[in-house]
Amino acid sequence: MTIFPLRKLFAAAVVAACLPLAPHAASAAPAANLPDFTDLVDKVGPSVVNIRTTTHVSASPHGLPPGTDDGDMSEFFRRFFGIPLPQGPHGQSPRGGQGGQGGGQDASPPDSGSDAEQNSGVGSGFILSTDGYVMTNAHVVDDADSIYVTLTDKREFKAKLIGVDDRTDVAVVKIEARSLPAVTIGDSNKLRVGEWVVAIGSPFGLENTVTAGIVSAKGRDTGDYLPFIQTDVAVNPGNSGGPLINMQGEVIGINSQIYSRTGGFMGISFAIPIDEAMRVADQLERSGKVTRGRIAVAISEVTKDVADSLGLPKAQGALVSSVESGGPADKAGIQPGDIIQKFNGQTVDSATDLPRMVGDTKPGTKATITIWRKGQARELPVTIAEMQADKTAKGDQKKAPAPKPRASNSLGLSVTDVPADQLSQLKIKGGVLVESVGGPAARAGLQKGDIILRVGDTDITGVKQFEEVTARLDPQKMVAVLVRRGENTQFVPIRPRNPGQK
Repeated sequence: MTIFPLRKLFAAAVVAACLPLAPHAASAAPAANLPDFTDLVDKVGPSVVNIRTTTHVSASPHGLPPGTDDGDMSEFFRRFFGIPLPQGPHGQSPRGGQGGQGGGQDASPPDSGSDAEQNSGVGSGFILSTDGYVMTNAHVVDDADSIYVTLTDKREFKAKLIGVDDRTDVAVVKIEARSLPAVTIGDSNKLRVGEWVVAIGSPFGLENTVTAGIVSAKGRDTGDYLPFIQTDVAVNPGNSGGPLINMQGEVIGINSQIYSRTGGFMGISFAIPIDEAMRVADQLERSGKVTRGRIAVAISEVTKDVADSLGLPKAQGALVSSVESGGPADKAGIQPGDIIQKFNGQTVDSATDLPRMVGDTKPGTKATITIWRKGQARELPVTIAEMQADKTAKGDQKKAPAPKPRASNSLGLSVTDVPADQLSQLKIKGGVLVESVGGPAARAGLQKGDIILRVGDTDITGVKQFEEVTARLDPQKMVAVLVRRGENTQFVPIRPRNPGQK
């Protein structure tokens, strides 16, 4: 970035002011079709709040952070600022108030070592209801001992944390106030790319700052449960938790993230759709937590190569890579390698759609899942379970003995039968164990130790059958090979080689 000295800029401005105006520049042309945000800001501005969080720290005699050496800090202030070390909290209350306020009864002696509040973060929020419910980001209030909400009329309230949901980065706090100016909630599903939107918040602690831009994309998948709204509205640290507003003055998102290589705004910001946030907020207000459904599967995207090799008309759906033993999907008959196409009749366009659909379903509900298996669509009934804490990964599997490798085939694989103890441990009924990799399989990324469960639509039961299946493969067509690696299962598209080809 080039920095121009202010002196040169001032000189250039003086020269420009002395030049005669061009005939067409004598009067500025009126701006046409540009939005006017003034009424919108007047309407929504009073509903936007500043959120300040604090943590309790042990106060030193001079009010320094714990572990700070007074002598070093005194030299720092003298050398770089030419002033003595700032006065300690003599006569101040543990909360940093001036002595004498509140009768001075809370003032601490200089060496008391009592706890003091230290500012730990700043963010934004907006008033959901006239009785004091406020929405913000979960990361704004994380690890806070105290939360303070400041209104535009400068009133400050100590807030009570109602609940947080880290998965969606939504939090709700409550202040004791009445007749507050609440926002109007819009419909983020009606938002269109290219539409003007406005953000109001406290970037860098600068309260009531307004920035504007357009919606640059929708449904941006950067999290399991959040199809983010992408905008070019300037959002910086401190804007988090503030509202994204449409031209009707309705909140359609919560400003939450930015894409940045520097820590500052670089032209792309992300907001949580308000419909997703309100579903979370309603549960937080009712119970202080969010309950989600689960079917206990691991999934991945369906690529075009996988779709073509399986005969799917489109590269859409969620590929089941593993199924938790005894979980809802396992009980419903879902298997690794299945493509989940619909959930309760709703199309699963991408793998990230499925967690949101299942998560929004109440545990105990009976649902129908449409899968694609071996060239056919099937409907399977499943009972939704409640999502629990993430499980830790299982330990390393036992290594199989090293049997004599078989001859390489048209996929470039040498395979052997899977040992019985490994079959039992992995809870699989067949397959072959890869001993060495070359040719097409190596180029596709297969590795020694992978287990081949299916080739095309044929389940693999052993080495002899695997060799027969691969011998019939058409070298002009891609084939989908279902591969188990560790706890994950996925389809790998491979083009078989011609006889004699490496």
